[in-house]
Amino acid sequence: MGTERIALPATVRDLEGLRALLVARGGVWEQELAPSKPVRAAVNQALAPGDTQIADGDEVAFFPPVTGG
Repeated sequence: MGTERIALPATVRDLEGLRALLVARGGVWEQELAPSKPVRAAVNQALAPGDTQIADGDEVAFFPPVTGG
């Protein structure tokens, strides 16, 4: 999808909170980041679980499931 800078609301403190915020946008965000999808995430280029705390200035990436051979 690319990159985007967003200001985190005070209520968003971890990856799951950010994911929920993005899902609430609807459309492709809701489809791709739905809780039922096995999406992985990284904070500052390190894979991280959903309860990982995030702060202003952190780089967050979400990775959809992929297949390979």
